Amino acid sequence: MGAVRQVIDDELREWIERQPVFFVASAPLAGDGHVNLSPKGLDTFRVLDEDRVGYLDLTGSGAETIAHLRENGRITVLFCAFDGPPRILRLFGEGTPHLIGSEGFQERVEMFGEVPHSTRAVIDVEVTRIQTSCGFGVPLMGLVAPRDRLTQWGRARTSAELDAYRATKNARSIDGLPAFDHSAASG
Repeated sequence: MGAVRQVIDDELREWIERQPVFFVASAPLAGDGHVNLSPKGLDTFRVLDEDRVGYLDLTGSGAETIAHLRENGRITVLFCAFDGPPRILRLFGEGTPHLIGSEGFQERVEMFGEVPHSTRAVIDVEVTRIQTSCGFGVPLMGLVAPRDRLTQWGRARTSAELDAYRATKNARSIDGLPAFDHSAASG
């Protein structure tokens, strides 16, 4: 089952900061709804406290995580070592999406330094369980380079174009849950 930790200590924080990719899992309450698992990269993740993390959510083709968090708050963030000693880290928690334009977004986005133009939300996670496991089956792989295609795509669009994209492509999850809707943005 792995080791359960009480807090994100300095050693774990440093390890997290070295990882070039993380994964986010969420699901709707409906038993026939789709479980979502999204890979994330770039410099978008921050350890905010010993029991709190956050990441920048960039505009993309769907908005499943935002929809699921708005419905039920459940989220798991997973890191795994692709180099060095094997390790898997799961951060289970309660997440809150703070959509661009909301007061909560403005309060949190400054913690990330330079923010990609296509950022649509800050996902704030209160971590309720920290679990590490071996990762012996995860392959060793080397990072060639980060991909900047998503940030280039966002820079090529005006804020109005990004808003229009979100209104059409990110308004609802694939299961029909409300996702990116400014009228219901979290504070």
